[in-house]
Amino acid sequence: MFSQTIIIIILTALVSFGAFNNRQLYNDLILYPPAINRGQYYRFLTSGFIHADLQHLLFNMLTMYFFGRVMEDYLNMQLGNWAFLTLYLGAIVISDIPSYLKNKNNPGYASLGASGGVSAVLFAFILLSPWSTIYVFILPVPAIIFGVLYMGYSIYMSRKGTDNVNHDAHLWGAVFGIVFILINMPGQVSGFLQKILNPEF
Repeated sequence: MFSQTIIIIILTALVSFGAFNNRQLYNDLILYPPAINRGQYYRFLTSGFIHADLQHLLFNMLTMYFFGRVMEDYLNMQLGNWAFLTLYLGAIVISDIPSYLKNKNNPGYASLGASGGVSAVLFAFILLSPWSTIYVFILPVPAIIFGVLYMGYSIYMSRKGTDNVNHDAHLWGAVFGIVFILINMPGQVSGFLQKILNPEF
């Protein structure tokens, strides 16, 4: 069976590169409140498949690669074959809604990026295995520390506000990922607390 994570990464890269070189495609897919007000609700999802630039794309897709494969195997085994896609795609849509509601009457607002979905995957992983080691540019980093840095970067960039990247979606995606696990696997709350109190490196 094909890896859902790898398919998502390839599809996102292809659509993003296409939008880099095609302004019409970019405009048709981006989260743009006036267009959503006209009924183009698909933008809640399609905006998660385009990115501001190569750095933005690489940041999201590398994070997805690190954590997606593990979460895909675990969730699909525990909850069924569509669990991982439900988490990822659901987070993209849900994490865009607060930004849309805040800017629904703002014709100058637009946003894009897979941040909500990637953040959901990341924080679902952290809830399940906070002290797991990942390698970021060959440096070993505990997952929970990476998560804190990831959120810190998101908050900084959100306040900076110099691009169309929906950095607020990192926060809402994280919330969605945590809630998704707690609803479907409520026993993980006590497990997470035990792991936090007893770190393993």
